[in-house]
Amino acid sequence: MRDDIDARLRDLRAAVEDARSVPMSASVMINRSEFLDLIGALEAALEHTLTDATEVVGGREAVLAEASSQAEEIVRAAEMEREVLVSETDVFRLAEARAAEITETAQKAAEELQAETEQYVEEKLANFELTLERTLDLVRRGRARLSGGHSHALGDDSDVDAIHLPDHLER
Repeated sequence: MRDDIDARLRDLRAAVEDARSVPMSASVMINRSEFLDLIGALEAALEHTLTDATEVVGGREAVLAEASSQAEEIVRAAEMEREVLVSETDVFRLAEARAAEITETAQKAAEELQAETEQYVEEKLANFELTLERTLDLVRRGRARLSGGHSHALGDDSDVDAIHLPDHLER
């Protein structure tokens, strides 16, 4: 197209340069119909070129609009993905923190329960020991009274066979 327009302009210039000069003037005589045909051909070439250029520009704008739309969609999708990833990361961190809290609380509760259980068992064993000592002391005193004041050492069962129980207590 560019070559066609350049050729038409060269033809116009050549027509003016080759035209007959008007004596005593800078003017020239040009054949009107020939010159109008050259101008018409130039106009047609320009019209065709402008039409093509308009289509290209229109197409360019449509391509740019489509590219812009796609770019916006890509950015929106990326932002949504980022939000999901951030959200998942935050949820994961919160879950880990909560799990650590629960584990720590459970460990403390278990330690407290173990300490309470050990203290309870220790108290019960101490009470049982005291009760056994008192019972043993009563048994010793009872045996001593039955044997006429003779005190028995622990494990001394030498006079047990000599003890006679009433019939209703015998088995």
